[in-house]
Amino acid sequence: MNELKEKCGIVGIFAKDTDVARFAFFALFALQHRGQEASGITTSDGKQLYSHKGIGLVSQIYTEEAINSLRGHIAIGHNRYSTSQGGGFSHAQPTLNSDNSFALAHNGNLPSVKALEEFLSKEGVLKNDRSDSELIADAIDFYLKKDLSLPEAVKKVFPLLTGAFALTMMTKNTLVAVRDAYGMRPLSLGKLGENGYVVASETCALKTIGAEVEREIGCGEMLVIDKNGVKSVKLAEPTPKHDIFEYVYFARPDSVIGGKLIYDVRKKFGIALARECKISVDAIVPVPDTAVPVAIGYSQESGIPMEMALVKNRYVHRTFLEPSQESRRSSVALKLVPLPEVLEGKRIAVLDDSIVRGHTSRKLVKSLFDAGAKEVHLLISSPPVRFPDFYGIDTPMQEELIASQKTVEEIREWLGATSLHFLSLGGLIESIGLPKEELCTSFFTGEYPIDILERKSEVSYDVPKE
Repeated sequence: MNELKEKCGIVGIFAKDTDVARFAFFALFALQHRGQEASGITTSDGKQLYSHKGIGLVSQIYTEEAINSLRGHIAIGHNRYSTSQGGGFSHAQPTLNSDNSFALAHNGNLPSVKALEEFLSKEGVLKNDRSDSELIADAIDFYLKKDLSLPEAVKKVFPLLTGAFALTMMTKNTLVAVRDAYGMRPLSLGKLGENGYVVASETCALKTIGAEVEREIGCGEMLVIDKNGVKSVKLAEPTPKHDIFEYVYFARPDSVIGGKLIYDVRKKFGIALARECKISVDAIVPVPDTAVPVAIGYSQESGIPMEMALVKNRYVHRTFLEPSQESRRSSVALKLVPLPEVLEGKRIAVLDDSIVRGHTSRKLVKSLFDAGAKEVHLLISSPPVRFPDFYGIDTPMQEELIASQKTVEEIREWLGATSLHFLSLGGLIESIGLPKEELCTSFFTGEYPIDILERKSEVSYDVPKE
């Protein structure tokens, strides 16, 4: 439940005679759910690059003055996720090269950067303490300094990248978007006006700025956008392995990924849960916002009425006030407020998207009982999360994942819930409507489609079997 954090949201815009910085701002605003730690926009007017980056939410970082300073007809933008491992301004993207002639924004993660480091070391340009995104930028910049064009440089570097990546990048005159061969992180193309184009992590960002959704960028595809229009280049054979958690939790319900409207998919999760888990309760209560479509599906299939008995405080994304230890302990109360008038004496089924560490769910169960609920049944619209992620989602270490240490019954007991039910993997995949072999299920199965190389030592397969 809201304990996983997406690694980023990206956007790229090419549009002559258009306020591209303002469009990039609104696109990033629509992608705020993908990252709340930092944001940045870089633009070009054909002569030089202009950048503005900051810590916090999109609405906090960009002033009218900042947007007006970002001149030009090309823009890329980036939202960075909030992380417990630090970060801050030094990790804000887009990443720029030393002479401010190239910028890159990255959504995803490379579990191994050995090939990149070896290449940069061999060429004598390896810098210390570089993130995976910065290493990609350094390698592309090396070839740009050899007078290769941006598309040519990307072609050279692409084979060195092992992991999940959706990239937008730019020089003074060219915008390039790239998706890895597995398509793990989403990326779509839209048309903006007569001769403008935009790429973004989710279609909701395209719709927000009035762009017409054209299509998803293919697995292993590079798009080159310049004054001549859009050119598609195939960099690798597509091997689709879309991240299943985009459907479960990360993507906005009004986005389309893999040809599927996320709202419809989540509603089907609820229908599948109702068929797999028939319980006698007075009301279905969703944990806002992700689980609302799930609860609608469950309610419609089961005939049990839905109640919005948990009210979400929508402005607790980030605060510049450090919480005290006491307020940290009551953090659920900051985000979710139960309604005693609705819950008193009721047997309720609470719908949520996932359980990761379990601490938030435990507090939630207690708060619902304290508010007068007679029974609290937890229904989760995904299987137990037993394995860590290496492809761009901020998961805890495996030993912190409660389902890697406890059986479902032991989890239920620890949470204090009346009952606990997870949607089966088969039910999840059937609800999404894509072939199993086109989905990455590593969270649940420990099957990692992209080799995690030296990170394999971080995974244990000695987990509870149900």
